[in-house]
Amino acid sequence: MSTTPIRALVVDDDASARHRLRELAGMVDDLAVIDECVDGIEAVEALSANDVDLVFLDVEMPRLDGFGVISEIGPNRMPPIIFTSAYSEFGVRAFEAYALDYLLKPFDDARFHAAVQRARQQIEARRAQEAAAPAEVDPRLLGLLEHLQDPRRSSYPEAIAIRTGGQYYIVVRVADVDWIEADGNYSRLYVKQRPRLLTKTLLTLEKEVLEPNVVVRVHRSAIVNSTKITAVEPHVHGELTLVLHDGTHVQCSRRFRERLEERLYFTT
Repeated sequence: MSTTPIRALVVDDDASARHRLRELAGMVDDLAVIDECVDGIEAVEALSANDVDLVFLDVEMPRLDGFGVISEIGPNRMPPIIFTSAYSEFGVRAFEAYALDYLLKPFDDARFHAAVQRARQQIEARRAQEAAAPAEVDPRLLGLLEHLQDPRRSSYPEAIAIRTGGQYYIVVRVADVDWIEADGNYSRLYVKQRPRLLTKTLLTLEKEVLEPNVVVRVHRSAIVNSTKITAVEPHVHGELTLVLHDGTHVQCSRRFRERLEERLYFTT
């Protein structure tokens, strides 16, 4: 057990996630949460002003995300990190590839304690090293940053974690989505005719979340996964009905027909 308390910073835009992390940290004798931040900008300020040993760092945040925090502070100055994320696909493929620890939402007690135990070993080694020489860049963290900056890597998530109440999430692969319809200021996502409500507008999903090579806007209130279209039924005035693999019919308006024709090759 470390004789010097571990000073931790919690960075997450989700208040319930911050509360849960503080609750779990309170169960560890030598772990003290010294501050909470709701986004990356606040995190940079807190890390610049405080002596921090460990950061619980959310991946997806407004204004500045978790990776932006690392870039701003610099990988050589960043304390050990336990990433937190609702995107399991990213966690498995990237964090584990670089042997970096992460916690998926909702947070599991056993996983949390295991991650802290590994972080404790890293912190103690870092303290011993800093007593003799300046801290070195963590090659695992540097490798992750290089991976993220690779222009060949898509900047769009491969999965969406949908809150279903409390801290419980359903994770849906974007490739499995059939179509999405507008529902006021929200959206309704369909997988095999099962709807899931998203607290994002269709425009936000189109611009920030969905890979444009996978989906196409076909109506002011509908986005379709083009790989799920099995038939196209033409109508008068240039409108179309798209038949999806599960039998669902989605209207394609004349206004958005050109976008569809860029994705589907129509023979004459």
